[in-house]
Amino acid sequence: MSPAKGGAALALVGVALLTFGGTARVVRGTPDATAGFAVRYGTLVSAYRINSAFVLPGTSLAIAVERATGAYEAQAREGQLRPVGVAAWRYRPPSRPGIYPLTVRRADGSDSIRLTVFVLVPASRVVNGRLNGYVIGTYARVRTPDGVVRPPPVGFIEVTPANRRTPVSPRFRLEQFLCKQAGGYPKYVALDARLLLALETLLDEANAAGYRVTSFKILSGFRTPSYNRAIGNVVSSRHQWGQAADIFVDEDGDGVMDDLNRDGRHDARDADVLIRLADRALGKDGREYAGGLGRYGTNRSHGPFVHLDVRGYRARW
Repeated sequence: MSPAKGGAALALVGVALLTFGGTARVVRGTPDATAGFAVRYGTLVSAYRINSAFVLPGTSLAIAVERATGAYEAQAREGQLRPVGVAAWRYRPPSRPGIYPLTVRRADGSDSIRLTVFVLVPASRVVNGRLNGYVIGTYARVRTPDGVVRPPPVGFIEVTPANRRTPVSPRFRLEQFLCKQAGGYPKYVALDARLLLALETLLDEANAAGYRVTSFKILSGFRTPSYNRAIGNVVSSRHQWGQAADIFVDEDGDGVMDDLNRDGRHDARDADVLIRLADRALGKDGREYAGGLGRYGTNRSHGPFVHLDVRGYRARW
């Protein structure tokens, strides 16, 4: 999809306030995707209208309106939600794995943010590389650049036909991140909330630059270690932790990257456009927000795409 004539005509007047364990940053967002206030949940802060948090059974989550002005209220259909200060709450969802939405809104009802809390199936329930019959495999011992062994995910989201279309952010759904390995339901997926915020931020950046992009096509999201090994990928792939997505823009629905640079071709130069946008939107923040960006061209199985991850330190290839 080519840049719109006169990017300002897109009227990007929303604001998304994001933090990843550090200083908050403000980015422009489409008005339908962002609220007029931001919510802190755990270590993250977001003004997106739909957000996701992932917790283990029996644990609780701290939630607060960031720099609250005025009165706010929160409501959850299930679990225990109790106030712990001004515009601040502690939420303990039911202990059984599942999906439990709650809403934080202005007291006058004029604006709101939905936080979907996913209670994970603990990774301790994986037996002989399988979780309720679904093949997970075994996580290799992988060390970060500072020598720390990266632990496996603490748990997995259980995905069923009934919940697979659950929105995990304003412009992405749970099913988009499923591993492509064969197998029926239930399926299981690891997903890092930072990845969702990074993808949404890149979408905002693309639209601010004049490209009309409603969402990204995800060529590959989560990969089980078993599937990752089967396709010959490296044992350190961030896809196995739900921290990476291979993406491309496909607004015309033909299955390949749109001609972003308007040269009449669909090739790696269009991926370069996304790389530049991602570097501008994501590449100048602190360690928690930094990540990997990789450019891939066309081969027999796919068109050009960009790998994006939230590994916590800058990497480019």
